Amino acid sequence: SMSLREHALSLFRSAVGTVRPAPMLKRAVKLQGDECPQLLVKGQAFPVKQNLYLVGFGKAVLGMAAAAEEILGEHLVRGIISVPLGIQESLQQMLLKPHSKIQVIEGAKNNLPDREAMKAAVAIQKLAEGLTAEDLLLVLISGGGSALLPAPIPPILLKEKEKLTKTLASRGAAIQELNIVRKTLSLLKGGGLARLAYPAQVVSLILSDVIGDPLDIIASGPTAASSHSVQDCFQVLTKYNLLHNLPKSVEMVLSRSPARPAALENYSHVCNIIIGSNTLALDEAKRQAEGLGYATLILSTAICGEVGHVATLYRLLIQLVCLDFAGLREGPQSDEVRGNLLQLAAELQIPGLNLAEFLQALRELGTERPVCILAGGETTVQLQGTGKGGRNQELALHVGLGLHRARATEVSNSSKRCKIIFLSGGTDGQDGPTEAAGAFCSPELVDKALQEGLDVETFLSNNDSYTFFSQFQGGHHLLVTGLTGTNVMDIQVILITA
Repeated sequence: SMSLREHALSLFRSAVGTVRPAPMLKRAVKLQGDECPQLLVKGQAFPVKQNLYLVGFGKAVLGMAAAAEEILGEHLVRGIISVPLGIQESLQQMLLKPHSKIQVIEGAKNNLPDREAMKAAVAIQKLAEGLTAEDLLLVLISGGGSALLPAPIPPILLKEKEKLTKTLASRGAAIQELNIVRKTLSLLKGGGLARLAYPAQVVSLILSDVIGDPLDIIASGPTAASSHSVQDCFQVLTKYNLLHNLPKSVEMVLSRSPARPAALENYSHVCNIIIGSNTLALDEAKRQAEGLGYATLILSTAICGEVGHVATLYRLLIQLVCLDFAGLREGPQSDEVRGNLLQLAAELQIPGLNLAEFLQALRELGTERPVCILAGGETTVQLQGTGKGGRNQELALHVGLGLHRARATEVSNSSKRCKIIFLSGGTDGQDGPTEAAGAFCSPELVDKALQEGLDVETFLSNNDSYTFFSQFQGGHHLLVTGLTGTNVMDIQVILITA
């Protein structure tokens, strides 16, 4: 029989598999009919006849474009995609065919806008401007698209815009504030690409790597109405005392811009569709888990917060399930764990998470079947040490330590009867600057590591989770998938059996 660990791995793989570029596009986009061919996108039909154009930008767009070209066939006239430097080398299995109609421009070295990215943005702009009402523009968008589409509104120069955003950042502006200014000065972001493509029909296929899938935030929303106005931009510049020493070009553009938000403009020619997200990936994992006989719940697809606190949330949840399995659902221990959980959830403020409701659902699962809890999102790590790791490996190590400590202090030994595996992995297959996607842990990890002379706390205090996992049991607890060519943030899998 498969071990818990193999189950966890297979659930992670099926979650990622469902948002890999090719299966994801084939699920969302179909070509139908010979006489009057139509492009079906998530149930909406668009007539096609060799009038299809394609543009794209983002880390996962190479694979998306290759799959799209295969589906569209001779209806595709031409395309241009802007992808990160070196991606064709690292993703050999997702390359475009020879003689492809899609031009690939690699740029944005170190995720910063550069000359190549600028060249791509200008080419995409020209293609969009040349379209007519007869044309259909397919736009492929994934995370990391922002640096790949730098096109300031003329006469602003890229270096002027960059200097302004750097100055803002150095004065403590939040990422949301930086984005408002960046978008206001951009030709293509904040709905700019959709405006340029008018009157062509625009269909955007979006792979989301942002919590909550906000259309105007993913890759800075080139085809979504901006939720900000020029007034918002003025407010940010005023707040950081920059209004009176702006470059002439920026002053010119701001004075020309209409004060009303772009949302009032007509976006009826645009159809934005999220074809891949953390939610879709977890839904697939849940289907698979139920097929394997687990009573399964999705905790949240918006898990965020400091990795140590998030680890405590998971550790307490696991303890609660184990107390249930031990028949200790009612009693001081359960009440204490439940109270701590609710307090922690209030502090973490995870968007859309109603923990009381979740705990009720957990209670209703009963104890007949093993339990699977799935979650996703993106945690943050506060670096104190100089070690090598990533947020997923660090999360797994924290959970392992927490479970170990909980076991050591437990009166009833209820959790000793439980088998537990916890997995955390990045869906892009790369956790921090390591070749691992994440790691597994269990409550036995700390003791077993001590037998090998490895002290978990020492590694954690140096942010050295990767070194720990690569040494412990010869790397057996590392999750290694290789680059997946997709990204919908991180996924956690918790499996508990009595």
